Amino acid sequence: MAALGFRGTLTQLLQARFPVLYVETFEEQRVFAEIAGVLAGWKTPRTLWHWSVTEGLHRSGTTPTRTSTDPAAALQVAREVSDSSVFVFADLHAHLGDDSRPADPLIVRTLRDVVRDFRAGDLARTLIIVAPILRIPPELEKDVTIVDFRLPDERDVRGLLESMITQNQAVVRVLLDEAGRDRMTKAALGLTLAEAENAFARAMVVDGSLTDRDVELVLAEKAQTIRKSGLLDLVDSDVGLTDVGGLGELKVWLGKRRNAWLAEAAQYGLPAPKGVLITGVPGCGKSLTAKAAATAWGVPLIRLDIGKVFAGLVGASEHNMRSALATAEASAPCVLWVDEIDKGFGAGSSDSGTNARVFGTLLTWMQEKTAPVFVMATANTIDHLPPEFLRKGRFDEIFFVDLPGDAERAEIWRLHLHRRLAAGPAAAMDYTDLLIADLAAASGGCSGAEIEQAVVAALFDAYSQRRPPAAADLFHAIESTVPLSVLQEAQVTALRDWAALRAVNASSTAGP
Repeated sequence: MAALGFRGTLTQLLQARFPVLYVETFEEQRVFAEIAGVLAGWKTPRTLWHWSVTEGLHRSGTTPTRTSTDPAAALQVAREVSDSSVFVFADLHAHLGDDSRPADPLIVRTLRDVVRDFRAGDLARTLIIVAPILRIPPELEKDVTIVDFRLPDERDVRGLLESMITQNQAVVRVLLDEAGRDRMTKAALGLTLAEAENAFARAMVVDGSLTDRDVELVLAEKAQTIRKSGLLDLVDSDVGLTDVGGLGELKVWLGKRRNAWLAEAAQYGLPAPKGVLITGVPGCGKSLTAKAAATAWGVPLIRLDIGKVFAGLVGASEHNMRSALATAEASAPCVLWVDEIDKGFGAGSSDSGTNARVFGTLLTWMQEKTAPVFVMATANTIDHLPPEFLRKGRFDEIFFVDLPGDAERAEIWRLHLHRRLAAGPAAAMDYTDLLIADLAAASGGCSGAEIEQAVVAALFDAYSQRRPPAAADLFHAIESTVPLSVLQEAQVTALRDWAALRAVNASSTAGP
């Protein structure tokens, strides 16, 4: 059904006389317009009715009489209508219960009567529930059909932008070329039309013009909207692949897939890349690589918090996952970063029933998704993840990030020293190639994160005495560090043994 789009699916269901449909969306008015558009093209007319708790039940296009504001009474009226009709109820979900209270038994019973009546006889009648939250009582699960209504696609958003430009061209200076309008449109993907309209309006009124710089304003509005879900974050990343020390094989692999979702790549017969699973020793750059890849590709980085998916009321987890994935798809092309996925789906990570259902939702989506959403999942331990998660087709590749080797440690030392010693009194320190080589040799067994903290500790030592840092401070910090590879030697060895047969090494050189 999803391939048909909303209008195609709705047309089929109405023609097949499905009695009750459920559309989960915040965009009431857009759904109403789509339903009216479907009915307007039919040779055999069906009367369109609307109901809300404030206006009651009334025919489309007529003035609300504020009668039948009671939902049970309105449903009873719908049962008695004697012509082919479509009834759109906007606020009925408030009476269908949730995990804290049961559904209104009168409403449930009346809906079951509606199903029985609408299936009988020669009249073509359908009830459509439109709500921002999916609430279907168990008694109605076999009678209600869910119809997907996706967020606006690129064509919808571009049409809105062009319409607003036309309406405001007398008062707003539009300095966007075709490429700029494409960037503005893509920045707003993942928003409802109302949210996109607000973002474009804000960009127009800030200085009375619309320029390439206003893309940042649209992204800021998008970040706020994504955060409202409580499940996703739009991560502002300013690090590129050159800011990642080592991991040469992984960086080359990611570089080859830049712009792989464009039409040019499709002409080569290439599908959009699905994603990668990165596992390995903690502190060796897994999360940093996710940020760097999004920056290098010039696409948004959206982080999914698995812990928040399982938070809240019992039964809401599946809905949370579906909602998060739908938002990610609407924001495509993008990188969806699932950090420490082993904590969400590893053995004993959650209630077994809920965990299995949410995990199944994610697996199905990863296998069947067509939108260019590149999944970057990171995990510190992978042996407890379900085996079906690691099957080819879910991810394009599984990479193992080991402790950095000598050359990689030298690169990591150089990156952090350059960043930390670039200004202020610390800039007086001269870090030569010989010093870098000595530091790399002294820090064998350290992760990239431990090297960074050694630089920070050395700067604290120097700052406490208000003097420039010296090489001795760096060596002292290293000597005071007990690497994780020593503290958890058995775990690191087991992880390497697992990866030796099941993953690709992210580095061209192995760690110690």
